[in-house]
Amino acid sequence: MKKQLLAAILSAAMILGLTACGGTSTQTPAADTAAASEETAQAADTGTADTEAAEDTEVSKDATAADAAYTIGISQFAEHGSLDNCREGFLAGLEEEGIVEGTNLTVLFDNAQADTGTASTISDNYVSKKVNLICAIATPSAMSAYNSTMNTDIPVIYTAVSDPAGAGLANADGSPVGNITGTSDALAVDAQLKMIREILPDAKKIGILYTTSEANSVSTIKEYKELAENYDFEIVDSGINTVADVEMAAKDLASKVDCISNLTDNTVVSALQTVIAAADEKNIPVFGSEIEQVKIGCLASMGIDYIALGKQTGEMAAKILKGESKAEEMPYEVCSGASFYVNTAVADKLNFELDQATVDGAAEVFDEITVE
Repeated sequence: MKKQLLAAILSAAMILGLTACGGTSTQTPAADTAAASEETAQAADTGTADTEAAEDTEVSKDATAADAAYTIGISQFAEHGSLDNCREGFLAGLEEEGIVEGTNLTVLFDNAQADTGTASTISDNYVSKKVNLICAIATPSAMSAYNSTMNTDIPVIYTAVSDPAGAGLANADGSPVGNITGTSDALAVDAQLKMIREILPDAKKIGILYTTSEANSVSTIKEYKELAENYDFEIVDSGINTVADVEMAAKDLASKVDCISNLTDNTVVSALQTVIAAADEKNIPVFGSEIEQVKIGCLASMGIDYIALGKQTGEMAAKILKGESKAEEMPYEVCSGASFYVNTAVADKLNFELDQATVDGAAEVFDEITVE
């Protein structure tokens, strides 16, 4: 009788433990910049509002069964189209593998608003929640997440990191440096330079604005300079530290060059309209690094599909969550192939005539400038 009573007590305790792992989604997408800024301020003191509802929830580390429930933290460094697409694709990739938000997945989402200190606070907060996995979107968030989890068993998966090795997130051969892996959005620099030369046959100088503290930007600038001479270009670069530096730097840069080529630099991209405005004053085009930048005012781009990149990352994350693979054993992956995108409305604004063959060769053509 005592054994039966003890078994019943243990069974009840196990049921209660499993119930605590389920939970509901606490994802709170940033509706606008003001709301996001308020969340950022709260993050420094109490963790963000996104994770508040899960404060007393300790996530199970044994969530590997077919009917398991998972809690993950998604740390996004800045709010702009390409990173938003990464997040959308990431969740879609998980869903395709049977891990569905609101069913067996709880998502804690926070945006650092391009502040590295906030990115660190966010990842520290996820560690305190003992999440099953952290997804870090963009290089600064990935570096913060790796530092926060270094003495834990929480895996990190990153996306939108142009140079994982340069950021200290992978070895030179692509293998992980720890319990971290992910996907790279390395730019097709050679294809971008070739495209610019075809559109601007007489151009001599390409301006590039970048954040000096972003490892991926520094390595991409180096690649641009190494390849530019193949197309008879000179690269004129201008480094910034914060978003506040963008306007002055962009105006100065636009006065010295024939066009500007934008990177996937998160700080610069978050202020892309400021860069475009400075270029407009000099009637020179800005070339983007991906499709979203072309939609909102860049003339053209050789870029990747960030939703596809996110899906690829989500599929990798599903393997980790299900226990099929370990992050520390998975080399990072690269989203291969770049497509040509062009915006004819931008050309019209600049009184620039695009060759029809160039337009016809685009993967997608936009005939309006869409700024949200």
